[in-house]
Amino acid sequence: MTSGPALFTRFAYPPNSLGYCGPVDTAVLGELIAAGDEASGELREATAAFAGAWPYLQLIARATGHDPLDATVVEAYWIGNHLLGQVDLLTWGNSSDDRFRSRAGWDWDKVGDALNCGGVPNHAFHVFCVYPWVGLLRSGVVDQALHVLDRCRIRWGRVLENAGDGRVLASSAPLAWDGARLHLGGERVELVSVSIDPRAAAVVPGDHVALHWDYVCDRISARQLAFLQRNHNLHLTIANGHGTRLRSRLESWVG
Repeated sequence: MTSGPALFTRFAYPPNSLGYCGPVDTAVLGELIAAGDEASGELREATAAFAGAWPYLQLIARATGHDPLDATVVEAYWIGNHLLGQVDLLTWGNSSDDRFRSRAGWDWDKVGDALNCGGVPNHAFHVFCVYPWVGLLRSGVVDQALHVLDRCRIRWGRVLENAGDGRVLASSAPLAWDGARLHLGGERVELVSVSIDPRAAAVVPGDHVALHWDYVCDRISARQLAFLQRNHNLHLTIANGHGTRLRSRLESWVG
């Protein structure tokens, strides 16, 4: 079974390699994952450098009685699983209030609304409901915002063939923008690199995979695919302003 730190690194390496988040020295994760289990302690330390993801892991762990780098907690954040349903609204709301109100400023109400609409502590919430890219998209910064949203989200794909040099061809549906709402477009073929983790199972044509930026993060099961699609589409719906409010005001339950 994949360890939590190794699983986290498979998903976190792609944006870190581009300098978007995590350790400033972007070579560190690649070196640690290549070192294997003997570097697990250093991997744990590196994980805390991901200022966006780490508090979500802490929140899920605290609410469910797990270690933040337990593999099921890591899976809950990147893909989704049953643990997300165990994070109660009060804990989730208080955590978000502590973390995001000062950062979001005048946009805090948008984050609060996303919580009221049923958002859960998953990476898709952070991409679609916390990051400013949806707002920038609506303001007219279409090309850059759509590109970042599409690549930063965890998306699903199906492997078509091995392309050599550590890369595969995979089909996936890109994000599209019609001027008013985000939606999934038609399937496209992507050339993506295989997981940075040499211990990850080799992918073969027909496998479903989780993709982040230009990498395959992991092969995923039918169960994981269903959770990934559910969480992705939930937060996409919320970002489009069509969520069902769970509370009239966030302040009514944030203590």
